[in-house]
Amino acid sequence: MYSDEVMKLSKSMSEELRALRRDFHQFPELSFKEFETARKIAIYMKELGYEVKENVGKTGVVALLKGAKENPTVALRADMDALPVKEMTGLSYASKNDGVMHACGHDIHVTCALGAAKILASLKDELQGSVKFIFQPAEEINAGAKAMIDDGVLENPNVSMIFGLHNNPEIPVGKVGLKEGPLMAAVDSTFITVRGQGGHAAYPHRVIDPIVCASSIVMNLQTIVSRNVDPQKSAVISFGSINGGMANNVIPDEVKLTGTVRTFDEGLRDSIEGWMKRTVENTASSLGCRVEFNYRRDLPPVVNHPEATKIALWAAKKVFGEDGIILPTPSMGGEDFALYQKKVPGCYFWLGVGNPDIDAVHPWHSPYFKADEEAFPLGAALLALSALIACDKFIQAT
Repeated sequence: MYSDEVMKLSKSMSEELRALRRDFHQFPELSFKEFETARKIAIYMKELGYEVKENVGKTGVVALLKGAKENPTVALRADMDALPVKEMTGLSYASKNDGVMHACGHDIHVTCALGAAKILASLKDELQGSVKFIFQPAEEINAGAKAMIDDGVLENPNVSMIFGLHNNPEIPVGKVGLKEGPLMAAVDSTFITVRGQGGHAAYPHRVIDPIVCASSIVMNLQTIVSRNVDPQKSAVISFGSINGGMANNVIPDEVKLTGTVRTFDEGLRDSIEGWMKRTVENTASSLGCRVEFNYRRDLPPVVNHPEATKIALWAAKKVFGEDGIILPTPSMGGEDFALYQKKVPGCYFWLGVGNPDIDAVHPWHSPYFKADEEAFPLGAALLALSALIACDKFIQAT
């Protein structure tokens, strides 16, 4: 259909995409501080003829291209923010903002989206609908998608379907990870405060020890996954911080813990909150402590819609070939792309950027994170072709 034109255009952009990505990589910006990144994106999209809105969801950019027909509207999303990581790659285009790095590759996502935007602008007269590009801030702090949705990014015109990608160094360049159903986990946070009665550590019989209690709570909570969760389902309960006391010989009055919970199944997610509350309260009670337990639901799971996935698969076969599509193992990591999927059908896929020959093997958030630049035209082509096919499918269904 459009695949030959899309592939030809994407290949012709290889050097431009490499240059774009290197520029974004050198000047990373933290969540809700993506001012220069957003400015560059807005200029590029305006030059392509898009209708551009800036400062959506604080620092986000939205760009709309109306094709031969205005409806339906398909959205393509790319996140923009970087991480507070000091880059250690030694690359000639390494970060010039000390202590800030695109260690998760959001510069790659922006680059692929800009490439898709240029392809679609070239095919505007063949586009059977509109395409809305969502350049999103603050994915790393789980706040950007919500901010943009609250600002009406899925409205005026209403979005019928959405696609997005994330680079993945565990997948070889030239391949894409794509599947229907759960791809990334729900993200929940837990906050526990254990209160006892402090005193001299040499006289534990005269105190109520919140450190022992907190330790017991952490250990007892691990039995939820091993003894309450169906072994055929996935769940993680982990604690990332435990703070209490100031001296080795003083038992404190209070200990605070923070943790994360990851699940794919919404029913299991509901159950875990109740199981944790019961375990925390009963453990504390048995040791004479008082406890405060708070459970916060941050993000739902990324679940790829059947119809959107079918469209992305058609596109991926044209871009990568049958052998270039792999069935990915779902990740316990989270992504706020899930919030868009709660509103409209969507598909999220993993673009292979791994290549051991150039040391592109390091995981997301590593100070040594690298990516094979040959992936950029492929990502651009996949996004563009998914949008073109989706618009056609909606037209055929009406």
